[in-house]
Amino acid sequence: MIRCVIIDDEPAAREILTSYVNKVSSLELTETFSSSLTAREYLKQNSADLLLLDIEMPHLTGIELLKSLSNPPEVIFTTAYSDYALEGYELSVIDYLLKPISMERFLKAIDKAEQKLEKNRGQDNWLKVKADGRIYQLSYDDILFAESMGDYVTIYTHEKKITYYQTMKSLMEMLSAPLFSRVHKSYLVRLSAIEYLEGNQIKIGDHTIPIGKTYKEDFLNSYMR
Repeated sequence: MIRCVIIDDEPAAREILTSYVNKVSSLELTETFSSSLTAREYLKQNSADLLLLDIEMPHLTGIELLKSLSNPPEVIFTTAYSDYALEGYELSVIDYLLKPISMERFLKAIDKAEQKLEKNRGQDNWLKVKADGRIYQLSYDDILFAESMGDYVTIYTHEKKITYYQTMKSLMEMLSAPLFSRVHKSYLVRLSAIEYLEGNQIKIGDHTIPIGKTYKEDFLNSYMR
């Protein structure tokens, strides 16, 4: 499932894109925004796979928004202006859709997005961690969960735990969101490592991990999918 965010200051454009996304079974619409500034705050705290991003918006253009994100999702630009096509491709966006956007053209762009995301996921199933003067290469399948302590993170695997300098937010941006979920301000877990849930707690092996109130809904949506 590809998690999409629509960002467009025009209500009619958001409505059309929403209807298109809802017709494609491989897409999940997680949020829509009329303001690029509000969207930026959301994307700093939440992950997404694909942005359907308008360019001409007040206060912060789509291009400026994309450049401001430290680890941006894949992007399909949607705009009424053809002047930005070259800059869009220089930013390595997946596609550039000129309004009014037909369903046929939208589907071609989504096909490109699916191919690129599938390729990225196939290549990106290892995490490299620098700790204790060593560089560890950890398979996603070996990571059980991670716990943050200030600016340090401890990653728990089947056989060891590794503590190193990194924030939980930046670690979450590096990991593949469909496989991992933030469940608490201090914890993220690999969903397939969970043995069971009981109340507001997660059981993974000998470890009991709390579920934070602000993360519970998003976590359950990911876990029960």
